[in-house]
Amino acid sequence: MSGRKPALKLNEARCAPDLPGKKGIWARRFSGFEAAQAATSLRKLSVNSATSGILGENGYPGEATLLAVAFLRTDPRACRAVFDNDYMLLAFFRFIALLPLPVLQAFGRSLGKLAYAWPGKYRQRLKANAAQAGYPQAAFARRAAGQIGASMLESPWIWFREKDSLNRIHLDEANRAVLETTLAEQRGTVFLTPHLGCFEVMARYLAQKVALTVMFRPPRKAILAPLLETARNNSAVRAVPANMQGVREFVRALRRGEAVGLLPDQAPGQGEGVWAPFFGRMAYTVTLPGKLAGQTRVPIVLCAAQRLPRGQGWQLHFVRVPEPLPDDPQAQATLLNHSMEALIRRCPDQYLWGYNRYKTPRGAPPAPTAP
Repeated sequence: MSGRKPALKLNEARCAPDLPGKKGIWARRFSGFEAAQAATSLRKLSVNSATSGILGENGYPGEATLLAVAFLRTDPRACRAVFDNDYMLLAFFRFIALLPLPVLQAFGRSLGKLAYAWPGKYRQRLKANAAQAGYPQAAFARRAAGQIGASMLESPWIWFREKDSLNRIHLDEANRAVLETTLAEQRGTVFLTPHLGCFEVMARYLAQKVALTVMFRPPRKAILAPLLETARNNSAVRAVPANMQGVREFVRALRRGEAVGLLPDQAPGQGEGVWAPFFGRMAYTVTLPGKLAGQTRVPIVLCAAQRLPRGQGWQLHFVRVPEPLPDDPQAQATLLNHSMEALIRRCPDQYLWGYNRYKTPRGAPPAPTAP
């Protein structure tokens, strides 16, 4: 039998019993992390996979964040200090929000380009999706990767400095007219915000103009829950769960003449979408926006906040979907995707091309061979 010491674990016996409430629950999430495994995993992570772990599939912090925190597991006092200090991750993002916006965006662009420089699935997907839309240039792909990094690092600044963020909003007369004309009808609005530019600031701006309800999907990693809960509480945006209860809340809000917000470019689950062309390739597209608009007779408006250079803020764009909507769900999805394409082409390098938009969700029918 070797004399090697047994691997230490972050478990309930050592860390969680004296931590009340959410802190104890959060601590117990790490009960399966083994110190040696965490260290080995971090050493083996390439730059590309580490970035994928930090970003996650949809651009949010993920597995690498958990592994980094697991490094603090060697001493119960260190563990306790982490969880007793308003959550380490929350404190870290609060610190980031103190930095100037131009610095955060510039640093984020550098990180995004660094992640893109390493071969891997993320780089291949970004290049392929951009080329599918008509942007095959290597310089475009690098620029788009940099914008993804800028979006990631500017988010804490918006979460914790909402007033400063809203002061950097720019809106020209044409886009202002689309928004004001729609809201003046006072019959409710479905706002669709694709992963284009800064969608965090768009929701906060709209909430200053109209009562806004958005769907909130709990993060896959429980470690992120306190951070995202704080971000939501700092905003006038009302969040509802992404389930049937949330859909019913959406319908009630629209019938009160309020607004709801959705991300239209995420692959929906089984039975929640149809295949429709998106930049010339079939993509499984959510049908909820069309159902909401048809049931409540409200307009659909696509919107995005284009990131301006040197931290100047964001230029808002609004595109109203032509009415009336067709009755067929696939025709609706095709129309929405076509309108979304037009919006994306206003600032194409700020779209999330690295997302696996053309995947076939579990349980969905196979994609048609041609649009």
